[in-house]
Amino acid sequence: MQGNRDSGSAAATAVSPESTAAESVLIQAKTPGLFCVELSNVFGVRLNEIALLRLQRGLLRFLFPEELKTAGSIPVSSSSAVAAHTALKKKTELFNNFVKVKHARIFETVKLNSEAPIEQAQQITIQKLISAPVLDPDRKVLGVIQVCRKGYDLKSCGADFTLDDLHLLESCAKTVSRMSFMNDDAS
Repeated sequence: MQGNRDSGSAAATAVSPESTAAESVLIQAKTPGLFCVELSNVFGVRLNEIALLRLQRGLLRFLFPEELKTAGSIPVSSSSAVAAHTALKKKTELFNNFVKVKHARIFETVKLNSEAPIEQAQQITIQKLISAPVLDPDRKVLGVIQVCRKGYDLKSCGADFTLDDLHLLESCAKTVSRMSFMNDDAS
């Protein structure tokens, strides 16, 4: 055990093999949609369980999913939106019982094209969620990236998110921070 204590700082800065593999795949995606497709593969979730938002003039605007681009935006000052809280605090968040978290549900009511008809009919909801800020090298917020697990209840949505998942999402947020679509003022 003492060996772990001596190498603690080195272990903290080491990059996990999952992060390295994810980065090599994600960095090739040139659009928000392609990035999110690859991100869904990295986490083993459905495409409708990924969200990517970009901060523009005090508002978090959806880059993905496509259907939410026109559904509205989230003021970063919102007290009820998890994405706004993530951006404001600049910290990753993990919720393995998300249905009990007070949050804005408006975007959950939008029907996504990637949802199967049975899912739409029975309205599955976000049961578990991890959220990470997308920061530039100066720690300025560029946006927020979220991965969730939807289901009819906690049992039907899959495994809990872990701290390893949270660290992997942080790594993915660093990767997306270097993408032109997160830094372009034109989009």
